[in-house]
Amino acid sequence: MEYTSDRAGRSARHVEPDPRLAGGPWREALDDDSVEAVGALTEALETVEVARGHLYAFHQLTGAADFKVERAVTLFEKAGHRELAERLSRELLGRNVLPGRWTFQVIEDYENTYYTPFRDLEGEARTLTRGLPHVYEADLKRQRRSAGEPGHEASPDEPAAG
Repeated sequence: MEYTSDRAGRSARHVEPDPRLAGGPWREALDDDSVEAVGALTEALETVEVARGHLYAFHQLTGAADFKVERAVTLFEKAGHRELAERLSRELLGRNVLPGRWTFQVIEDYENTYYTPFRDLEGEARTLTRGLPHVYEADLKRQRRSAGEPGHEASPDEPAAG
C-alpha cells in the first residue's frame, strides 16, 4: 500500500484497485464452482471466528466472575459469615471450569486442536481464488450494485455519484 500527499501535505492512503471487483479476464479464469466452494468455506471460517470471539468472552467473563467472588468472600468475612467465606474461597475461588482446565487452557486447546487447522485449510483452499478471500462476495457486489448510484461505488477510490 502506498501513501501519497494531497496539496496541503496531508498523508493519504492510496488504495490499489481491487482485482476482485474488476471482473473481466481475471475473474473469468476462475472456476465458478471453486469460487463458490471457497466462499462457503470462508463463510464457515467466519462462523468459527464468531465462536472464537464468544470463547474469549467466556474466558474474560469467567475471570471477572472469579475476582467478584473474591470480593464477595471479603464482604462475607466483614459481615461475620466466616464459614461461608472460607467455603467460597476453598470451593469456588480459582476453580477449574472443566476438569483440570481454566479458561485460558480451553482457549489454547481450541486454537491448537480446531481453529488453527481450520484457518490453515481455508487459506490453502483460497489458492483456488489466487489467494484472495471473498471472491464470491465480490461477484455478488458486481451483480447487485447499481453502478452510478450514490452508495453503490465499486471501491473507496471511486468517486461518489452525485
